[in-house]
Amino acid sequence: MYAFGLTDTGRRRNQNQDAFFISTQRTGPLPNLFIMADGMGGHKAGDVASQQAVARFCSYVTAAQLSGNYIDLLLGTAQRVNQELYDMARENPEEMHGMGTTFIACVIEDGRADVVHVGDSRAYIIKPGEIKQITHDHTYAEELFRAGQITAEEARIHPKRHHLTRVLGFDPHVKLDGFFHSIEKGASLLLCSDGLHDMLDDPAIMAIVNQEGYVEHRTQILVDEANARGGVDNISAVLIDLRGGSDS
Repeated sequence: MYAFGLTDTGRRRNQNQDAFFISTQRTGPLPNLFIMADGMGGHKAGDVASQQAVARFCSYVTAAQLSGNYIDLLLGTAQRVNQELYDMARENPEEMHGMGTTFIACVIEDGRADVVHVGDSRAYIIKPGEIKQITHDHTYAEELFRAGQITAEEARIHPKRHHLTRVLGFDPHVKLDGFFHSIEKGASLLLCSDGLHDMLDDPAIMAIVNQEGYVEHRTQILVDEANARGGVDNISAVLIDLRGGSDS
């Protein structure tokens, strides 16, 4: 397993509110850990929300004992972080009122990815000729699409496609998605913020990830191409390669 992550401010933002974490080695009771967070744009302290979410989650996982399965640990830790972010905002209303962050944490072992997710950052499983988004965007437009009220194409251009319905830190009782998905050797897992997937459609992402070359190089191409197509938001990508080598 090889992994690499990049974050870029983009062409139109003055501040980067994205954060990520990568460890291909054991982190507490977890065999590895990959995180993507995107602070809520237009709200106070979005950068604080994403950075604190990642730092606190990693700290708690490192000190944790595994009493159930990986998904239970991921969900429980994310709920703890959610409450703490919510409390921070209430204690500092002038600086932090309304802050929140998208959040994905993922563990890969024995041909499966265990994931906890909230918001509109995404996880994709990609292999030659195939790309599959395994997370659901928690946005107003996506809710309409899943209810059958608009089409997928309408959701992609809907004026409320960036209106988040669930994030970490805004609601003490937020519902988090926790699930697992099979991932075979030879595939790649991509975690990314909306600054990347808004600029690149699925075929473009798949073509880049399936290129030959180092995982570092392909991650850089993803970010560069998102910038080349507008770079309207912060751009972040974590690419995990199960193809068997960093230069495969």
